[in-house]
Amino acid sequence: METSNKQHTEGEVTKTIENQTAKLPSDIFLGAALASMGISLLFKLTAKDDKALFFGQWVAPFLLFGIYNKIVKTQGNE
Repeated sequence: METSNKQHTEGEVTKTIENQTAKLPSDIFLGAALASMGISLLFKLTAKDDKALFFGQWVAPFLLFGIYNKIVKTQGNE
């Protein structure tokens, strides 16, 4: 059985997105997640549960964007 070690490359669109997002500080994504938590808490305290849930669900994607941003910065896009 033969295994191959082919290089996988990213497309031009992906490279462009990664190059642009790498310019953003990772703190932006952490700040967005914290802001989303705070907004969600305020809505929850004012008994606006639907809005609280909407903003609360954005916390995880913001943190994942921050992780992705950090990986692109440390590992590069190739």
